[in-house]
Amino acid sequence: MIAVGTILAVFDAKRDHDVAAELQVRDVAVTVARSPSTLAGVNSPYPSGVLQPTTERIRAATGMDFIVVMAPDRTRYTHSNPEQIGKPFVGNIDGALAGQTLTETFTGTLGPSIRAVAPVYDNGKVVALVSAGVTRAKISTQVASQLPLILGVAAVGLALAALSSFLISRRLRRQTHGMAPDELRALYEHHDAVLHSVHEGLVVFGADADAAEVVNDQARTLLDLPEGPVYRADLPVSLRQMSAGVVRDETHVTTDRILLVNQDLVSWEGREIGTVLTIRDQTELRAVLGELDSVRSFAESLRAQAHEAANRLHTVVTMVELGRPEEAVAFATAELQLSQVLIDRLLAAVGDAALAALLLGKVDQAAERGVSLAISEDTALDSTDPLSAHETVTLVGNLIDNAMDAAAGTADKRVEVSVCHRDGALWVRVSDSGPGMSAQMFSRAAERGYTTKSDHAGLGLALVHRLVDRHGGTITTTAAPHSAVTVRIPLREKP
Repeated sequence: MIAVGTILAVFDAKRDHDVAAELQVRDVAVTVARSPSTLAGVNSPYPSGVLQPTTERIRAATGMDFIVVMAPDRTRYTHSNPEQIGKPFVGNIDGALAGQTLTETFTGTLGPSIRAVAPVYDNGKVVALVSAGVTRAKISTQVASQLPLILGVAAVGLALAALSSFLISRRLRRQTHGMAPDELRALYEHHDAVLHSVHEGLVVFGADADAAEVVNDQARTLLDLPEGPVYRADLPVSLRQMSAGVVRDETHVTTDRILLVNQDLVSWEGREIGTVLTIRDQTELRAVLGELDSVRSFAESLRAQAHEAANRLHTVVTMVELGRPEEAVAFATAELQLSQVLIDRLLAAVGDAALAALLLGKVDQAAERGVSLAISEDTALDSTDPLSAHETVTLVGNLIDNAMDAAAGTADKRVEVSVCHRDGALWVRVSDSGPGMSAQMFSRAAERGYTTKSDHAGLGLALVHRLVDRHGGTITTTAAPHSAVTVRIPLREKP
């Protein structure tokens, strides 16, 4: 660019000198032609003797290469070379003879020149012509005199450009850690491919930025984030309230998913540059673990019942062997009657077989743990509407499990369950003899799956909150006169 600029500057200087020369020769020719001394010399008996000294003085003063005064027939009266006096002028004079002042570039006796020809009038008649000119060689010499300045400016510009280029290059290499463009392109392609292929959600925030710098597809899916820029305000409530430091394997529950979240602070050369959130979907894993816990509890309950049944059977057999059959029959039927009464009552009051089976199983499980589980007298419903059988088991089962855990550490060890339809809604109430949860702890359980337990069973309340929110219900807790959790889920309007 500097080379092109230099060439253009030279051509511009040449053009400026040409324009200046045209104006100068025109002014000199017109001035000499209109001078009274010129007309007097032309009309004198010896025009050359009178005009030659005068035109030479003017030529020397104005820097012209020649000033020629000629007759209309081209005969020269004056010339810078005296040998050319009396010879015909070489060039175009037709316009001047017509009364105009013309300017042209022409090759004459002194070589290529820029010249002007002006008429000399006497009473309105052209009686002579005046031509003034500057040779191309002189103009070229003037242009050449400016070349050092032009080249000097170009050299300074080249030095500044080279220095700027060096500084910019060094800054870019420092910012790109010395990587070349091809390396940067390959790094970006690999980075983008990895971000879109990993099965974990990834969200990266700058040190002071509220907008995420990196959000991969899996993170948008798991956190239900919108397209386009993502801000901290777009994250679920529990993630917005998460600690700003390092977080390890923290469980968060959203409306549809159970997420395992890790957060790390990223630094470079001792300077913190942002935070990285990694998110894993554990919804299916938690569901499998929940089912495994249910099967394990059921197996333990069966084992305990089998052990208890064996003890009772040995007792009955021993009574028969001792010759006391009537007492053996009474002992056996009493146990059956107690169980059958509870079964008959639940089957009559609860129309859903899965819920009835769950309540019966929880009664046995509570007895195994030394907890008294009572089904309230107002428990009655024909169906689990608006919940499915699976959702009802999740809701009631988790509430009872949490209540038994709370009651197990008290002296009374008592839990009571109530499930019914009332006032256009499904009501589930589980009370226990435990100390209850504070409003703050209960709110944290709703937002994050907060738990004081070390295993996955502590997610019970979070799962309940998620289910209740999905159906537009409410969940409340009280701590006095005894701890209780109450769930209300409105019935669906029939079409």
